[in-house]
Amino acid sequence: MISIASLWLPILVSAVFVFIASSIIHMAPLWHRRDYRGLPHEDQVTATLRPLAIPPGDYFLPWCEQKDMKSQAFQDRMRQGPVAMITILPNGPVVMGKPLALWFVYLLLVAGFSALIAGHLLPPGTIYPRVFKVVLTAAFMGYSLGLVQNSIWLRRSWVITFKSCFDGLIYAALTAGTFGWLWPHA
Repeated sequence: MISIASLWLPILVSAVFVFIASSIIHMAPLWHRRDYRGLPHEDQVTATLRPLAIPPGDYFLPWCEQKDMKSQAFQDRMRQGPVAMITILPNGPVVMGKPLALWFVYLLLVAGFSALIAGHLLPPGTIYPRVFKVVLTAAFMGYSLGLVQNSIWLRRSWVITFKSCFDGLIYAALTAGTFGWLWPHA
């Protein structure tokens, strides 16, 4: 067994590598450039929503309490539509500092849990392919598997989910490669 403290270097270096890779993937016009599209009649929709000053948050439309979901009034509203899940963000320019910092913390967490699993399963001196396989599996679970439930429950596009899972595979491979490279010797 290897302590998580002795794996601090692969945890940190892999998080840096994934941070750089994710920045390239999302800034370059690669496979994510058409993930979202503009809303039809955007001017009308924003002109209607703007005076309502809806606070930032996640909303479901039409809304009702769970006990009222089978009511005829709610069923009629669902049939008439629109049915939507909406995330309202704060007004103003997109500020990336906080989300990027939180993303890096998340990368450290995934690498840390991957280290925890690999450190319990693999002794010092384990060969690169074995370390790669274990860490790839753990990191892929951290980066990708949780995204699938968004398509199941929130009806997010399966195409976007699969593309994001592919990103997660790249991140997991970078994490695994880093751990294989920096794994403690016997």
